[in-house]
Amino acid sequence: MKTTKVLWVSMVVLCILIGLYPISYFFTDREFGILGTKSAALLSNVFYNFGFYTHITTGGLALLIGWAQFSSKLRTRNLALHRRIGKFYMITAIFSSVAGISIGVFATGGLVPVTGFITLGVIWLTTTFMGYRAIREKNISQHQQLMIFSYACCFAGVTLRLYQPLLMMCFGDFLTAYKVVAWLCWVPNVAVAFFITRRAFVAPGLST
Repeated sequence: MKTTKVLWVSMVVLCILIGLYPISYFFTDREFGILGTKSAALLSNVFYNFGFYTHITTGGLALLIGWAQFSSKLRTRNLALHRRIGKFYMITAIFSSVAGISIGVFATGGLVPVTGFITLGVIWLTTTFMGYRAIREKNISQHQQLMIFSYACCFAGVTLRLYQPLLMMCFGDFLTAYKVVAWLCWVPNVAVAFFITRRAFVAPGLST
């Protein structure tokens, strides 16, 4: 029980910190973060800029609030709030995933990261939409399981930033590390979600 509590608190802290991370892009120059790897032509592209800032802003918001949906206490004590947060998460997740897919074709490093990030966006969008449809159909169990997959994809924003510096130390090269992290940031997350849902270890087991 103590280990579960530590894991839960660690996850929440990481979600909040990384959820706030996109703010830094609005107060730094255009060479900050991943933008530093982009060409001047791409950075001046209106379509790319709109997609990028939509992706990081709504994705950050999804991370900031999504973890609360796995608290059984919240659902038990304030179901209305749980539903409002759920609707907001769904909207932000859909906007972020669609924007992520749209800018995925511009991923630094070529085909490997392009397919990695686009696949992530498609899975995130699909599981979020199917989770919403499940709850509309009163299929609570399916809804819970699908939202575990959805947030596992959302949590890729955290795991990417944890793995990237470690991979850079291992490979000594940003591009190689980025190609690996484009898949590593979400495939293990989805595998864990699969492990959890197959054992019917749904939201209450992850709660505070």
